[in-house]
Amino acid sequence: MNIKHEKQKEFRPGRGYTKEDWDAVDSPPLTAEEMASMRPFREVFPEMAAKMEQAIAARGRPKLEAPKVAVTLRLDPDVLEKFKASGKDWRAKMAEELRKAAGL
Repeated sequence: MNIKHEKQKEFRPGRGYTKEDWDAVDSPPLTAEEMASMRPFREVFPEMAAKMEQAIAARGRPKLEAPKVAVTLRLDPDVLEKFKASGKDWRAKMAEELRKAAGL
């Protein structure tokens, strides 16, 4: 969904805020002095930045000790169809057969 946002120069009712809310907001452009005095978030709020980094790092799947490796493998069509016919987990079954053949 691509929503085009246009900068509002005057209050328009029916947009989820009141005229008082509109009038209370004052965001003039930053001066060169204000820009020069800015510091990175991590420097201003180090504890909060550290917590945010930990939360971001904790997302997703846990790291595996021995993750699987993606490979490209060309197989004969009949071999592939035989494994696919064995069901939804045909890849796991194929991996198990390869482990057996390798003596693992």
